[in-house]
This record gives sequence, C-alpha cells and structure tokens, in this order.
Amino acid sequence: MKAIVQDVYGSPDVLRLEDIDTPAVGDKDVLVRVHAAGVDSGVWHLMTGKPYLLRLFGFGVRKPKLRVRGRDLAGTVSAVGKNVTRFQPGDEVFGTSLSGTYAEYAVTGEGRLELKPANLTFEEAAAVPVSAAAALHGLRDAGRIEEGQEVLIIGAGGGFGSYAVQLAKAYGANVTGVCSTSKVELVRSLGADHVIDYTKEDFADGGRRYDLILEIAGNNTPLSRLRKALAPKGTLVLAGGEGGGEIFGGVGRQLGGLLLSVFIGQKIRALVSGESVKDLQDLREFIEAGKFTPAIGKTFSLIEVPEAIRQLHSGEAQGKLVITLS
Repeated sequence: MKAIVQDVYGSPDVLRLEDIDTPAVGDKDVLVRVHAAGVDSGVWHLMTGKPYLLRLFGFGVRKPKLRVRGRDLAGTVSAVGKNVTRFQPGDEVFGTSLSGTYAEYAVTGEGRLELKPANLTFEEAAAVPVSAAAALHGLRDAGRIEEGQEVLIIGAGGGFGSYAVQLAKAYGANVTGVCSTSKVELVRSLGADHVIDYTKEDFADGGRRYDLILEIAGNNTPLSRLRKALAPKGTLVLAGGEGGGEIFGGVGRQLGGLLLSVFIGQKIRALVSGESVKDLQDLREFIEAGKFTPAIGKTFSLIEVPEAIRQLHSGEAQGKLVITLS
C-alpha cells in the first residue's frame, strides 16, 4: 500500500510517499481502508520530535518508532480480528489510529472507532476525532462549561478552535472568538456571538471579563494578560502551547499556571486530551443532532501531506485541513 513515511525527525522535507506492507490484523484489531485523514498539530510534533520531552513517551528517542504519520481517519472496515465484536467489513467508521493514517490502510483497536455520522462525508468525518475531542475536553471536562456563561475562545479560526466555538454554543454559552483578520468571517459563520480581530482589538483591555477562557496551542499569551480578561472566579484552560523551548514546549507554562491557581480565586487548568470511543459517541450525537459541522479549510492528496503540514504550522489554515485518499 502507499503511505507517507519518515525515518528521521525533522521538517516536512523528511516525509516521503512509499509502498509499504499493509498492516497485519491482530485478534483485537480493525483494518480500515482509509478514505480521508485529518491534519492536526500533534502530527507536526511527532514529525519533528519536538518538544524533546515527547520522545520519552514511547515515540522514539533518536528516530520515530512508528514510520507512518497521521492520527485521525474516516473509512471503511476492510477486515476485523476474531475478538472484535463492534464492527464488521463494510462498516463506515471514523476515529483514530496510533500506527498512522496517512496511508491506504490503517490498523487500530475497536475502542478507537465509531460508526461514521450518517450526515457527514468521509472528508468531514476525518476532520472530527482529534480536534473535536480536544475541544470537548477543554470545554466540558477542564472548563466545566455551563449554560449562560461568557466564553472566550482564543484561536477560534483553526481546526481545534472551530469546534470549540460550535460546542460552546451547543452548551448554551455566549461565545466570543479571537482570530486574525482573514478568519473573522469563518468564526462568525460558526455561530460566535462576538468576534475579536486580534490585529485591531485587545481582548484584555478590561472592557469585558469572561467566565471561561480557552487558549488554544500556538498563542502563548502571558498569564497576567489572560487573567485581566478572566472573571474573578473564572476558569482559564491552557490547551498546550507551541512555545517554551525545544525541550519542554508549553509544559512549563501549564505547570506554572496550575501552581498559581492554588493561590488565587481564578482557576487555571491544563488541557490533557485523548480520544476514546465515548468521546466519539458523544461527538457523533452532537453532529447528528445538527449541533456542529466540521469546517474544512482545504483538502490535499496523499502526496501533498508535507504541504498540508506546512500550511497548518504556518497558522494560516482556516478550519480543519484534510487528506483525501479516495
């Protein structure tokens, strides 16, 4: 099968299209014929091996332990192991795979898959698992969002942020999105009650205080500035961070926020996100109820994966980027 692989850490230049063996199917595995796969910031980190702390968590110290990139997918079940009970060949599914999804086939566990929402295309479904689950965890679990709250989403125009805006509205919040000029119309179309163009306005000018702020990776606004926009008893959720150096990344900032939270009335929490079958089921219910729709910014072919990752890392991508295979 054709797949995007890498043998060393580095820039998108280390990625190449190659013919490799189709993954073997274990007793508890599901083999999926991949129709589409999403692009998220985690792909960049696994490709570069940075921050270096990441390499200590089973991803390979000197080189990638797994050669194929990509995490989320949508496709058709091709084969199942003898102990799999939830799926059968022909089922249309979406979910994640730890063995890589930028390939014609991906193998994963049945606990990482759910039936594809009937009202989504494969491209739309592939855009959901990683980013939408992170938005769900940031708002519902870390942020403990409540109906009627004033919620600020910083980084509202990207893949993660586009879901956060829609999910916050689904929970009944009054949502303000912060984004660049080019993404203002997108964020408004997602249902944001207010949109702040950060090149023209300052969300921390003291004019409004928010019950919940979700700061999405890549912004790294100083905590002191974020707290100026946060209500006295509000909650700030730090969703990763692209700064902080090549060793620890944004971890140090998150730990500092957690420590500070002990001494102040405001709550500062770090987002820890993963994808489970329960998350996929919850997201599927939201989707089929019409509560949110994936915002696809652009699609790329398999051979264009390096360009897709470059565009994502540039910060210019609107909504979610998707790789299409069929």
